[in-house]
Amino acid sequence: MGWAIHLLFACFFGALQKAMVSAHDAAVPVNVGVILDVSSSAGKKSWTSISMAVDDFYATHSNCTTRVVLHLRNSKNDVVGAAAAAVDLLKNFQVQAIIGPETSTEASFVINLGNQSQVPVLSFSATSPSLSPARAPFFVRTTLNDSSQVGAIAAIVRYFGWREVVPVYEDSEYGAGVIPFLVDALQAVDSGVPYRSVIPSAAAEEEVDKELYKLMTMQTRVFIVHMLPALGARFFQRAKNLGMMSGGFVWITTDGITDVLEELDHILRITEAMQGVIAVRPLVERSEDVVNFTARFRSRFRQENPTIKAADPSVFQLWAYDTTWATTMAVENLGPKRSSFRRPQSGDHSTDLDVIGSSESGPALLKAILNTRFKGLAGDFRLLGGQLQSSAYEIVNVIGNSARVIEFWTPKLGISKQLDTAVGAGLNSIIWPGISAAVPKGWEIPTGGKKLRIGVPVKKGFNQFVNVGWEPSTNRTVVTGYCIDIFKAVMEALPYAVTYEFFPFRPSANSYDHLIYQVYLKNFDAVVGDTTITAERTLYVDFTMPYTESGVSMVVPVKEDPRKMWVFLKPLTPNLWLVSFAFFVFMGFTVLVIEHSNAEFGRQPSERLGKVFYFVFSVLVFSQTESLRSNFSRIAMVVWMFVVLILTSSYTASLTSRLTVQQLQPTAADLKQLLSTGAYIGYQDGSFAAEILKRMGFKSSKLRHFSTSDQYAEALLQGGAKGGVDAIFDEIPYLKLFLSEHCNGFTMLSWTYKTDGFGFVFQKGSPLVPDVSRAVLNVTEGDKMVAIQNKWFRDTICPSQNNAVTSASLNLYQFSGLFLITGVVSTLAALIFLFLHSRNSTIRGPLIRNILHGPQNPNQAHP
Repeated sequence: MGWAIHLLFACFFGALQKAMVSAHDAAVPVNVGVILDVSSSAGKKSWTSISMAVDDFYATHSNCTTRVVLHLRNSKNDVVGAAAAAVDLLKNFQVQAIIGPETSTEASFVINLGNQSQVPVLSFSATSPSLSPARAPFFVRTTLNDSSQVGAIAAIVRYFGWREVVPVYEDSEYGAGVIPFLVDALQAVDSGVPYRSVIPSAAAEEEVDKELYKLMTMQTRVFIVHMLPALGARFFQRAKNLGMMSGGFVWITTDGITDVLEELDHILRITEAMQGVIAVRPLVERSEDVVNFTARFRSRFRQENPTIKAADPSVFQLWAYDTTWATTMAVENLGPKRSSFRRPQSGDHSTDLDVIGSSESGPALLKAILNTRFKGLAGDFRLLGGQLQSSAYEIVNVIGNSARVIEFWTPKLGISKQLDTAVGAGLNSIIWPGISAAVPKGWEIPTGGKKLRIGVPVKKGFNQFVNVGWEPSTNRTVVTGYCIDIFKAVMEALPYAVTYEFFPFRPSANSYDHLIYQVYLKNFDAVVGDTTITAERTLYVDFTMPYTESGVSMVVPVKEDPRKMWVFLKPLTPNLWLVSFAFFVFMGFTVLVIEHSNAEFGRQPSERLGKVFYFVFSVLVFSQTESLRSNFSRIAMVVWMFVVLILTSSYTASLTSRLTVQQLQPTAADLKQLLSTGAYIGYQDGSFAAEILKRMGFKSSKLRHFSTSDQYAEALLQGGAKGGVDAIFDEIPYLKLFLSEHCNGFTMLSWTYKTDGFGFVFQKGSPLVPDVSRAVLNVTEGDKMVAIQNKWFRDTICPSQNNAVTSASLNLYQFSGLFLITGVVSTLAALIFLFLHSRNSTIRGPLIRNILHGPQNPNQAHP
């Protein structure tokens, strides 16, 4: 029986094998074209990856109704070669899809053929944003769009605060496609692009060196390199030979070079020339499937290319594998379909394009590919808008023979140590070119470069701020002043040397805006002087932090107080006068009630009222002659005398101060008063104050300009009615200088129009601005600032400034506590007295009569 069982199993497995072979033979073949540069190592590796994907798919899917048949064509790294290969595949093999070609330039021609023939073109390496599935519906990008990495690059630039960056890119569709997106991303983080360096794809060493020399003459030291590996390797070799991979330089590369860095290093030893480079590349998790695929890939590649040293697959080979798997899966999901091409009914068919026609199954296959979802080697394969969606990038640092991962970047979390949580970035661990841990500041004064051209205003007055003179002994211009000394101190406080030269400039129409505009026109690198920071000026130049007091105010003449004859009323406010008088009357009635039986106050009503009130008021000078008989009235009067003592002492002190100090008052309180009276206002030549006054409603005819502080004083003394002005409207530093030179007769009002003070002017986006601003803060907060101020400005205290501020009048609130105590004590004394009086029936009747007429019996007892 044993041999029968063995015979039965043999027959079963033989039948099963025949069935599988027949099923394989019964699968409908679907032609798929592949266009690669098979003469290159990258092309050979991609072909190995594509072939493995087809084999692996059918090894795990044994009952397929379709079978993808690959047809490889060589593009020869040439646009015409790629186009010819595509025509051949479409015409002679009627392929239903094309995988490749590798470069964006080649892909643009093949994509046009795919659109015309309705054949999907899937590229795993054409990354240029200029190739858009939105404009070419049969183009499927199964790699990441180059524009997806600009966010990571901009985040690095922002992290280190670099204000200017120079893109260096290949003069090709691949190189130029990402630049608009990169520039926008950099501008979003306040980083400018002063120059764009373009290098031809086939540039000779002399052309590369020429462009590198040009970069060396610039201040900017942060460069973003976007090139294909072939040109990128030669570029960094030349940069190293010219000494541009040393300290102070920053090199950031896109994933075009980084994705194949290990492969380039095996061939060209490129990492030696890229030490300290920062790069970004798509994140690919080192999963078990990737490890297994890598081992099989190396074995198969060695078998197919025994003369080439085996290397690990790059992310492009992983994308090639996923692209082929997705195509094969879509073909199977679509099932056997009519795969012929519809020939055009019209035309002379004189060219191959006329003969090709359009694929009948192409649109359905495209839809199937776009709907394909699976977990690929490079991550989730998910197409949105015809292209693969990015998830995360690695930020790497080239050190030694490899790129070390230092951080991750995602669109949601930005730079982070972990992918799933926002953990603080640690980019300070980077090793920079020159094997330095110090973060480059991003710019340098180039060796042999020109000095900074500093414009300084030429003006007539207020020369303490800026003064341009001529020194006959040396036959040269000398620039001095408060602003100049501060600028020199700031330059000395910088952590590096900056050479500069002053150039006097006389603004046209005496307007500082004209001088500042010269910086925008790049006639000057900066302007140093008494230049005020305004919102309008910041639209076209950058200012440093202010180094002077901010604000615009007014100086007006002062005059004697015309109400001096009534100065004796000034110590007390009207309310206090009224309440004090009321309490005198109240205390008089209180004493009259309690002392109704006191014969010393007389017997007639008029006599009693007169003596009682005289008694109360005489407390002011303590000259009362009548005696009090009741303890209640004595208690009330003691408290009242205490109040009067404090009130008279305070009044005497305040009145003495007002009589002994000269009383001066400003002739105007604020601009509204001057505007309503039609006053004339003066301002300084070239100042923006005139525009402020006009916006406030002053007519040009009411404005008069002056140059010096002496002219200010003369105009104020003349007054607006006699050809002068009624007030000077200028910035606080100028007004303080004016008052230090002209003390008497003028005062500065407390009213202030807010401005930002004086600042140094630099070109928009200048990398000097942050460092100079920090140095300004260091200087203004130190002793050097005090020394400069003492050098140029006299610390004079003007009597008119002090006298204009007089002591305030005494008000009711300050004495309300004393009046409260007096009122309570006096009221209680009167009430207690009346209560006791009401209990004495013998005297209850004559109380009112006694208050008005006094006691009838002089010996009548007093309670």
